[in-house]
Amino acid sequence: MRFDTRLIHSGQPADPQTGAVNTPIYLSSTFKQSAPNRHRGFVYSRTANPTRSVLEAALASLESGRAGLAFSSGLGALVTLLEAFPTGSRIVSIDDLYGGTRRLFEHHRKQFGLRIAYVDMRTTDAVAGALDDPADLVYIESPTNPLLKLVDLRAVARLAHRAGAVVAVDNTFATPAVQRPIELGADIVLHSTTKYLGGHSDIVGGALVVKERRAGREFAWLQNAVGAVPSPFDCFLVLRGLHTLGVRMRAHQAGARAVAEVLARDRRVRRVIYPGLASHPQHALARRQMAGYGGIVSVELPGGLRGARRFLKRLKVFTLAESLGGVESLVDHPATMTHASVPRAEREAIGVTDGLLRLSCGIEDPADLADDVRYALGGL
Repeated sequence: MRFDTRLIHSGQPADPQTGAVNTPIYLSSTFKQSAPNRHRGFVYSRTANPTRSVLEAALASLESGRAGLAFSSGLGALVTLLEAFPTGSRIVSIDDLYGGTRRLFEHHRKQFGLRIAYVDMRTTDAVAGALDDPADLVYIESPTNPLLKLVDLRAVARLAHRAGAVVAVDNTFATPAVQRPIELGADIVLHSTTKYLGGHSDIVGGALVVKERRAGREFAWLQNAVGAVPSPFDCFLVLRGLHTLGVRMRAHQAGARAVAEVLARDRRVRRVIYPGLASHPQHALARRQMAGYGGIVSVELPGGLRGARRFLKRLKVFTLAESLGGVESLVDHPATMTHASVPRAEREAIGVTDGLLRLSCGIEDPADLADDVRYALGGL
């Protein structure tokens, strides 16, 4: 089946009891057993729940993995991933990360003895150099948040595997509609299902998809032990979101292109970052590795924080709010919002300045999004 068909049908059979075409919400914390430890596959909803199991099977199919696991948030998924790496493990991570990921790495996990090296993974030479010292995990975002850096996943996976490291890719920005890292050599894919997979800004969730069934069993044990699992209702909402992911991603990308082109034509704008523009330094990699360019556009405006505030004040369609990937267009000021926990010197060293904004283009008419940005630029 082609991808848009799989979004609706893969791993999502009609309910065998009633024939319901949408998976029911099983709001039960526990399940009847016919005898001690004799059951129908469900004992306690932290361990497994029928609604969650359907979502996990669908996610595994869409990401070309052997097992999927759903969590209460993207960070819940990441914490569970890190539990697989004991004290003293070394992580080679991309340098441009979601602020919550960096906060977890720097202010929490280091006390457990994890060693983390940050690398600009846009060049494979930098990755190869970082892997001269033994590493257990190579952790990637591609595209990154918020600078939209891309990583050559196939090349980096080869280097990592040669060095004996596991490769995990946060695929939240691209989604499996645009990029499937396991098909490019990754071992694990991570998602914040809060974003595009849910797609309606009404749930918080996360997911891991793994390449090997054995790893799936190991992470299922950790999922149960750590307990960061989503509610059945949230699983139902993510399943609903998956059904329209293909058409929504096409709409997100149409809006993003319209916005990026308006910004690129304005001489006052310092830089526009969108992989779909020929000016993006990794545009060729995006064309080769992705089936689209995503719905996020980042822009650096003149005047620092003051210039950003003037622009934000004039927006009418875009809403100033954290998160991304919903049907409505959102704009984020990373330095004071999603990346505020990253020290200023570290933020600015990688290019997250006070004048940087991240625009998540929704599924509104692209012309309205372009007009909104054009009007806001008039305030600079």
